[in-house]
Amino acid sequence: MTPPTPIRRVAQRPRVLDTFCCSGGMAMGFHQAGFDVVGVDIEPQPEYPFTFVQGDAIDYIRAHGADFDLIHGSPPCQAWSPLNAYNHKTYPELIAPARHAMRATGRPYVIENVEAAHGQLLDPVMLCGPMFGLHLYRHRLFETGGFTLTPPPHSAHQERCTRNGYLPTPGKPFMTITGGRHSRAWQRAAAHAMGTPWITTIRGVCEAIPPAYSQHIGTRFLAATDERAAA
Repeated sequence: MTPPTPIRRVAQRPRVLDTFCCSGGMAMGFHQAGFDVVGVDIEPQPEYPFTFVQGDAIDYIRAHGADFDLIHGSPPCQAWSPLNAYNHKTYPELIAPARHAMRATGRPYVIENVEAAHGQLLDPVMLCGPMFGLHLYRHRLFETGGFTLTPPPHSAHQERCTRNGYLPTPGKPFMTITGGRHSRAWQRAAAHAMGTPWITTIRGVCEAIPPAYSQHIGTRFLAATDERAAA
């Protein structure tokens, strides 16, 4: 891969393009790390907490990605989800097209997806909730280009989890957060566990990435940028 072009500061804060952004879990973490954030999604995202553009993510990367310091994408994961073994639907496979568009900009990038998409990602790093003190096990993979991502230590999964749809208890303090017909109380508890209190829908919280993950990624990216500048 060709080394990324030097970052062009177009704002006082670094800028991240957050594509396939959904309700903004990754966006919030990047914001907490010190970025200005612009999100893009094909569907309306009324709860997205920052500047939002409705449109095709890959087209937007091609047109505007070079204007940002970092590009992030969370392409749809359904094509690789184990649940697809039951519903046998055809879903778009957008990881490779997203990577191609990101690399064409010459900018550093991050691609996120589920563990089942491991074979589609290049040398991904896995992040999980307890790495950041969260009471949920949520493995997500991250491929990076233009900088190296080092994960925090990942301890064994020793805490017990509630079943999906159930609230945590003293005996089972960790939540299982996946889709279903859940109560409003469950939705609020899940949003709290994820660190996404602005998300008020069950679908939104189930699709979200905990902001702690992207705060770690953004912090590592900025540290790597500073190290290159000082070299």
